[in-house]
This record gives sequence, structure tokens and C-alpha cells, in this order.
Amino acid sequence: MGYIRRILVMNKPYIVVSCPLDTYSGYGSRARDIVRSLVNSEKYEVKCLFQRWGSTPFGFLKKDDPEDQKLLNTEIKPPLTRPPDVWIQITVPNEFQKVGKFNIGITAGIETDICTPQFIEGCNRMDLVLASSQHTKGVFEKTVYDKKDKAGNAAGAVKLETPIEVLFEGVDVNKYFHIPPKELIRTELVKSLDEIKEQFSFLFVGHWLQGAIGQDRKNVGLLIQTFFETFKNKSKAPALVLKTMSGPACIMDKEEMLKRIDAIRKTVKGKLPSIYLLHGEVDDSDMNDLYNHPKIKAMISLTKGEGFGRPLLEFTQSKKPVIAPNWSGHIDFLDAEFASLIPGELKQVDASAVQEGLIIKESKWFSPDTKFTQLLLKDYFNSYKGYEVKGKQLGFRCKNDFSFEKMSEELISIIDKNAPKKVEIKLPNIKKISLPKKS
Repeated sequence: MGYIRRILVMNKPYIVVSCPLDTYSGYGSRARDIVRSLVNSEKYEVKCLFQRWGSTPFGFLKKDDPEDQKLLNTEIKPPLTRPPDVWIQITVPNEFQKVGKFNIGITAGIETDICTPQFIEGCNRMDLVLASSQHTKGVFEKTVYDKKDKAGNAAGAVKLETPIEVLFEGVDVNKYFHIPPKELIRTELVKSLDEIKEQFSFLFVGHWLQGAIGQDRKNVGLLIQTFFETFKNKSKAPALVLKTMSGPACIMDKEEMLKRIDAIRKTVKGKLPSIYLLHGEVDDSDMNDLYNHPKIKAMISLTKGEGFGRPLLEFTQSKKPVIAPNWSGHIDFLDAEFASLIPGELKQVDASAVQEGLIIKESKWFSPDTKFTQLLLKDYFNSYKGYEVKGKQLGFRCKNDFSFEKMSEELISIIDKNAPKKVEIKLPNIKKISLPKKS
């Protein structure tokens, strides 16, 4: 005789994530990190509603990649057949909706100094908000609007009521890492970079949305103009490599990018340095090759504001230096000790950037000091070795403090702390009875 072991019945928490999981976008990358963390933990039943992200195409996830297939297997189609224990929505806050028993909104947030009432109202529809940076968290917490009723009378304040925490965007060091020049595989991208005649190139990575100089949030136009002014009429000058686009990866968009560059070129007189355009969507492997190519010496951004600044973090793993404005989300992992930070001042957003529910005309964002930038670019070109040391130190720090693994651990801790507890059914020990053998 003996005992049958006690049986434990425990349902895993059911999590549904609404996100642009399969898109070529920053929010797509964030979504993949979140969902991969949840799936790999094996603690939850995870399903995803695949959403679009603007005009960016689907198709980032590849069926022949086992890790990607895990994510593709999570897809479900609306409507939901049962309410999730935890509903996670990865998008801009004005789109947040309460669907599950516990609702988490995840956003890169805001690139300006205040956010819209719609953002605050969206956050308040959730049970918890996770922001990518201290900048975003701070903007949400300090933004307050006077609420009025239909008659125009004061009716209290519109402010953040929902708890908010920072969940940074961790860099996956299995995808982004230092590659010695001799170990670079000669892919088509690497071969195209080999053809750059200059041995020293600055790199910019990001979308170029509005075309006018000084008006687009990423400040691509101003960066190009500043680069031209810095190195015009020089017998020896570096190059600027732009990994950019404004919409879909098509010929028309590429031609538009080239037209914009040419228009800026006409605003500066003299012999101008070279600019190279890399256009189109590429995967993580190609981006890592780009970051590590020996002709790429530093990344530069004159961005007016970032919710986090994911490409800047990725680039740190090439162990090369970074130049960026001294304001907004990327300051969490870029500090003056290891990065080159550009001073400046907050100025009212450009009219072309105002969008209903997203950016209001009263908000401000960063205007970097172009004179300082010019001096810094020259010093990088002439005295690179000193900055190279800082780049290595920055890469080490970010690998330790801003890794995908650390982000995943923090996410799981947040989920476990807040997810509704499942009922455990424990059956009593059952005595095993030995039946007499048949004669």
C-alpha cells in the first residue's frame, strides 16, 4: 500500500498583449521585447492581438526563425473569447483601453515637456502605466489641466491618477554586440559601406518625418546643415551616413529623402563633405553590422526629444562614442561622464509638429546649440582616440545596467506583483488500496 501524491491544479494567468508586434518600428521592437520576456518566462498563458503602427509594414517576424515563430504562435484574432487576467497595451496613451481584470499601458511616452489631456485621460483608464524613461514619467506626473464643464465652469483638474513606473527598454546583447572589423561578414550592407571613400563617418539612425530644416523632431535637416557648415571647404573631411526614411521602404520615399538632402545642400555655399543615404528596412543583424563597421566612428543625434532613444542604446554595444542632446529620455543611459552631450534650450514646438491628441502647440522641446555641435564634430574628427575610450566605457555600463535580461526581470516582477491571483485547487492525499489478486 502507499499514497498517491497530492495533485496541484493551477491555471496560469492569462495575458493578452495588444501591440504592433510584427512591424518595423520602435514600438514594434519594444513589443517584441515585452512579449518575448513573457513567453520565455513560461509562467503565463500569453496571446497577442497584432496591431499596425502608422505606415510601417508588417513582416518583421520570420517563420523560419524559431524565436520569431514563438512570437507568431501567440497571435489571436478579435474578438476576445474570454477576458484576460492581465491586459497589456503597447501604444501611445490616448489609445489605452481597459479590457482585462488588470490593465497595463506601456508607452515610450512623450518627447516634449508636457503631454496632451488625451494622454492623461488614457493613462487614467489603466490600472498601471509603464514608461520607458524618467523623462516620460516626469512629464506625465507634472502635467495638469483645468477641467471645465459644458457651461465653461471650473470642474477640477485633469491630472495623472494612475500609478506609473519606469520600465526601460533593454538592449539584447545577443543581437547587439561588438564585432572586430576582421570578423564582419561581407553581407550586401557591409559591402555597400566598404565603398564609402572616407575612413571616418558619423552615423544617424531615425525617421525623417517633417522635411523643413529645424522643424522635424529628429532634427535630421538641421543635422545635415550643421554637418555641411562644419566641414565645408575642408581638404580632408569625414562623411555623414544617414539610415533614414519618412514612410514605407519604397523608391518614391528614397527619392524624397534624396531631394531633401539636395535642398539642404543648396543652402550652404562651398565645397561640401559627403553624405550617404541608407534607405529601407533592415533586420537586427544588419543594424549591428552597420554599428560595427570600421568606417562608422560615432553616432550623432540632434533630436528635439525622445521617449527613450532605442538606436542610441543599441549603438553603445559597438563600443563607440555617442553624441546627443542633453535632454529627454536617452539621458537615463547617456550621461556626461561617458557620452558627449550637447547643451541647448527648450523652445516651443513647431506648428508642423502639432497633432490632435498627441502634441499640443503650448508644449516645448529641445533646441540644441549648433555652434557647440560644430566644435564637437571637429574635435571628434581631429582627436578621436579620447572619445573612443569613453565609447568603450559607455558600452560596458549600458550592457550591465540596461540589458534585455534586467528589463525582463523587472517586467516579470511587475506582472507577478499586480496580476490577479489564480485559485489553486489542492486535492487531499489519497490512500492507495491494494486489491487482492484474482485467483
